[in-house]
Amino acid sequence: MTHIKKVKALGLCSGGLDSILAALVLKDQGIDVLWIAFETPFFSADNARRASNNNKIPIIVKDITERYLPMLKNPPCGYGKNMNPCMDCHALMFRVAGEMLAETGCDFLFSGEVVGQRPMSQQKKTLRYVEKNSGFDGSILRPLSAKLLPETPMEQNGLVDRAKLGDLSGRGRKPQMEMAKQFGVTDYPSPAGGCLLTSPGYANRMRDLLDHQEDVTVTDFEFLGHGRHLRMEDGVKIIVGRNQRDNEHLFRLYRPDQDVLLQIKSFSGPVTVIPGMCGKKALLQAAGVCAGYSQAPLGTPAVVIVNQPEGAFELTVMPIPRAGVQDLLII
Repeated sequence: MTHIKKVKALGLCSGGLDSILAALVLKDQGIDVLWIAFETPFFSADNARRASNNNKIPIIVKDITERYLPMLKNPPCGYGKNMNPCMDCHALMFRVAGEMLAETGCDFLFSGEVVGQRPMSQQKKTLRYVEKNSGFDGSILRPLSAKLLPETPMEQNGLVDRAKLGDLSGRGRKPQMEMAKQFGVTDYPSPAGGCLLTSPGYANRMRDLLDHQEDVTVTDFEFLGHGRHLRMEDGVKIIVGRNQRDNEHLFRLYRPDQDVLLQIKSFSGPVTVIPGMCGKKALLQAAGVCAGYSQAPLGTPAVVIVNQPEGAFELTVMPIPRAGVQDLLII
């Protein structure tokens, strides 16, 4: 008796409804599906993990930060509206996933992309760009829009039944919601993107960072998501916590061997971080800003605890009113 190998596919999963439906469309054909989700400082795989649990589809989660950052600094296709390099991002994701085809025993790649759903990254020509630049041309299937795209080798060879694939297009969500009902899918996130690079505020902070700092680390990018960011006249940046959650994140990211951490003494106030070293003038100004955002009374000297790599000491400064630093904010 001849044993016929079951078809297996590896899909990019964001955790959104489209990626869920793409997997279920293939699964409905008897294809084994496996997901892969990626993490960087700019997006997480939390929704993908949830989708995996809800839909009983196994998932691999992979941190691709080291490969992502060089692309992010100089994406061949440039950026979208903010600092989002969507086309080159997708090409990189497919490249990493494609490199795992052999070890996972999968026959091809797939995603939940829908033709015309996004103005930049999900047009026919941009989908084609992604495939060509992934290094796995001919191995990528978009099940939800397959009938609107050229037939793939997987369909030609009978691994996938093209007649059972979709012809979705455009930005409307009604067809996907109807499909969700048919498949019994009720738990899925809103279609809003979860990538920080699409946020105008985050993008402005990133532009500022890249303009002022050549050697950028993962932690520098992680800092961008927390607190108020101010760029002082001498080019030194300070980050001031806005709430307890910010304070916790900044304290966690603070690097004792290279950063400066400031905290107000005797009053409630923000954790303030100066990434990297700074001179005395900048330190005094940063301490004044830290005190100004605290509960310390204006017009009265306040004591700020300074933690530097060389050790800790106290600094007495006049709180700088918040209105006095508005023009320094990176927003």
